[in-house]
Amino acid sequence: MSTYAAGPVAALRRIAFLLERAREDTYKVKAFRGAAAAILPLPADELARHVEEGTLTDLPGVGASSAKVIAAAVRGELPERLATAEADLAGPLTDGGADLRSLLRGDLHSHSDWSDGGSPIEEMAITAIELGHDYLVLTDHSPRLKVARGLSAERLTRQLGVVEAVNEHLAGSGFTLLKGIEVDILDDGGLDQTDDMLARLDVRVASVHSKLKMDASAMTRRMVGAVRNPFTNVLGHCTGRLVTGGRGTRAQSQFDAKAVFEACAEHDVAVEINSRPERRDPPTALLEVARDSGCLFSIDSDAHAPGQLDFLVLGCERAEAAGIEADRIVNTWPRERLLEWARQ
Repeated sequence: MSTYAAGPVAALRRIAFLLERAREDTYKVKAFRGAAAAILPLPADELARHVEEGTLTDLPGVGASSAKVIAAAVRGELPERLATAEADLAGPLTDGGADLRSLLRGDLHSHSDWSDGGSPIEEMAITAIELGHDYLVLTDHSPRLKVARGLSAERLTRQLGVVEAVNEHLAGSGFTLLKGIEVDILDDGGLDQTDDMLARLDVRVASVHSKLKMDASAMTRRMVGAVRNPFTNVLGHCTGRLVTGGRGTRAQSQFDAKAVFEACAEHDVAVEINSRPERRDPPTALLEVARDSGCLFSIDSDAHAPGQLDFLVLGCERAEAAGIEADRIVNTWPRERLLEWARQ
């Protein structure tokens, strides 16, 4: 039996991370993350007593599978479930993209359980640190997207206080959680949040989530209107397509890509290369149009769970294949350069 010294919470978190990274069933992930949260406050001697007495499953949130992981880790043994996950799920996600991935300083698009993400803000931040990020932008949804529990101005205000508290707790780590939003692009090209609230944020990702089958000319006007808004920093998953995954597939929106991307270049708005495997947005042909239009880019995970933060390499592979230079990718920039760009 291999030894293991990191402890049961680390073992449970690592299993959950690998399951998320591999897009395994959510209920499996929740079981391990829930067990980690349940045992985190317990003194080591109390947890050891539960292991010795075989009563781990009496603890709320600890099931049979999690109990086996905890018991092995408490005994200093490598849990079998962790060993299997490392062997089956921890390998490279793609053949390319590693060189560009090593240059990324952070991620401008992520979600927490304040909207439709699956984990608390602090768990997303801690995982970003573990992945080597200098910064992560928290971009929960705006109010109109009710299906994703979009944040009203009042809830967003409360969230900004939480972000400040997380940064105070992480002071000295070299990492900063940045204040952001994924703001819905309204039918007329407006943004789904007040200017006062948008002005309080560090980075704003603007995305279309509704009426994706809108007529191409109307969609073009809608997207160009959002790009021209001085608060918009990143145009998120521009076509809205889905190419695989549990939600099925969805055709890409139709719009004048040259007009939209030329507007992005003119207004210094980055085009997002969305790294989610089910999106791969923009499609390769449109990515090349954006490249040739002189656009900046942001390679983002659009993570809705901590393990999905590792999706960045998938976008990096696509950017490398398209020949996009690293300095045109805004999240290769140091934090202060990024923030200065976003404030312009």
